[in-house]
Amino acid sequence: MTHSPPLTLTVRYPEEAIAILTVAGEIDVDSVPALRTRALEVIRQGRPHLVLDVAAVGFCDSSGLNAMIAILRYAKDRHGSLSLAGAPPHLTRLLDVTGVGDLIPALPTTAELQTRIMPPGGTPEGKEPL
Repeated sequence: MTHSPPLTLTVRYPEEAIAILTVAGEIDVDSVPALRTRALEVIRQGRPHLVLDVAAVGFCDSSGLNAMIAILRYAKDRHGSLSLAGAPPHLTRLLDVTGVGDLIPALPTTAELQTRIMPPGGTPEGKEPL
């Protein structure tokens, strides 16, 4: 029996409403609970726009896709969003084949996503200025 490397999750907060959760390792049935718990916790703490930096993800199965959809729903219920940055080709293909890529935008870098979510001098996407 082989064991997958542990999932590593680190968070940074570049903007008031945005969190970037860097995910490294394999997203599978064993690691999904940690990913889901951490992502929902970050959103619950007032960062409704979550970017998953998945550049260092070596594998993602259907439980990972289901977790991403659950995180997206949770974020949308709080007027937020879920985006992916740096998705490797195997993950991009999985997103495209399953149609999940139509629900969760993916761009090459966190900087591009951050600009999309929070345009320079603007407000988070979908939000009106105060």
